[in-house]
Amino acid sequence: MSARCSLVVNGKAVRISTGETPVEAALAEGMIGSGLNGAAAFGQGGGPAARRAKPRGHRAESLVPSLPRTAPTLCATPALQAGAPVRRSGTITDIRPLGPHVVEMVVTVTRRLDIQPGHQVVVTIHGHEPLTLSPTLRIDGAAELNELVFHLSLHPGEACLASALGETVPRGTDVKIKGPVGRGFYRPGGGRLVLVAAETGFAPIWSIARAARYIEPARDVVLVAGARDPLDLYMRPSLDWLRATGIGRIVLVADRSRQRPPDVRPGPLSAHLPPLRTTDVVHVVGDASTVGAVEVLAAAAGARCYPVLLAP
Repeated sequence: MSARCSLVVNGKAVRISTGETPVEAALAEGMIGSGLNGAAAFGQGGGPAARRAKPRGHRAESLVPSLPRTAPTLCATPALQAGAPVRRSGTITDIRPLGPHVVEMVVTVTRRLDIQPGHQVVVTIHGHEPLTLSPTLRIDGAAELNELVFHLSLHPGEACLASALGETVPRGTDVKIKGPVGRGFYRPGGGRLVLVAAETGFAPIWSIARAARYIEPARDVVLVAGARDPLDLYMRPSLDWLRATGIGRIVLVADRSRQRPPDVRPGPLSAHLPPLRTTDVVHVVGDASTVGAVEVLAAAAGARCYPVLLAP
């Protein structure tokens, strides 16, 4: 059977893949629009009524249902198109450790930045090289409209931004933000959502997972998160929230056996993925070896994969 076929919608030919619905195909061709917007997609607010939108640079996989009424409202503006970054100024308003080698940095910007879960931004602080990071939520899921929350890896003995936070880079330090950038953002619709996070790659995976639980509560989700040191598995409160929403398959992985709790499996992450299906949508964020291994598995299964490589 052919993987693609043609059909006619309102007199216009549309190419459709096996497993897609006509609505999904029409969305991909830009014939109808989606009402998804950045902050609502983070799972923090109710989405606006769907509008007819111009075709986007990325492919939209389905219509976006309204968020639960219990979710607090965050914003009601159309999402920025990928590839149209804007600049914002801000200051560091909070710094706190999440694990022995992980630190959280919160930047309060002068004007809210519209981004999708999984998008990245370029963060510039005077005296340090620009970093491409993924805004996320706090571990408990909280975030203000004008806040950008980042998770950074701490490398003792190395001159990096994370090691400078609180010392040469204290609270109140000016920050320049440019974004959104990247193509690893959340796309509602499709098959099972397979999320893979290594180290601070959990930041974008957390925002994607939380958004998906609000927007697509019936969608099947698998999440695999890992770190070299089991003490750096800082995401447990987030995983508890996800389990409470009905995600049954969540796996924790660590390379080192020292102090590894019984619920933490030995690495690598790619060894703990379920057998992938053609209809799966895979998001993987981590180092080159993790991302490469997951990409190979996804390609072998014919699954759609959105990789994000963490800066070394």
